[in-house]
Amino acid sequence: MNLKEQILEDIKDAMRCKNDFKRNTLRTLNACFKQIEVDEKITLDNDRIYKIIASEIKKRNEASLAFNKGSREDLAQKELAEIAILSTYLPKQLSDEELENELKKLIEKLQISSLKEQGVLMKEAKALFGASVDGKRLNEAVRKLLA
Repeated sequence: MNLKEQILEDIKDAMRCKNDFKRNTLRTLNACFKQIEVDEKITLDNDRIYKIIASEIKKRNEASLAFNKGSREDLAQKELAEIAILSTYLPKQLSDEELENELKKLIEKLQISSLKEQGVLMKEAKALFGASVDGKRLNEAVRKLLA
């Protein structure tokens, strides 16, 4: 069972359990999948689904921050609750220590010595880690190691 099928099953389970919040969150995510499939005339694979989920989490983080600035704690909490649901579908995230160790190995393998070669390292690291590390976190770790 691929990730999209799992999400569809979880929508059905949420409906059975009368968990409207989870059902609505997952339906919104499924609508994103369908929109992309129709627009690009493709069938989504798990890697692309991980990217979409990460993008949706990022949107909700930004919305949560905006709601907090606007003194709307209730809406900010709703966004955070949606993030918690969506995060369960991403692969286990690497810890800072694991990320740093893997990046050091990659730097040594690629023989990268300066910040000018950051793009090469980022490209290889994204291919290696996939959805198990956030792009912003990866960028910060790369800059830290190359500085």
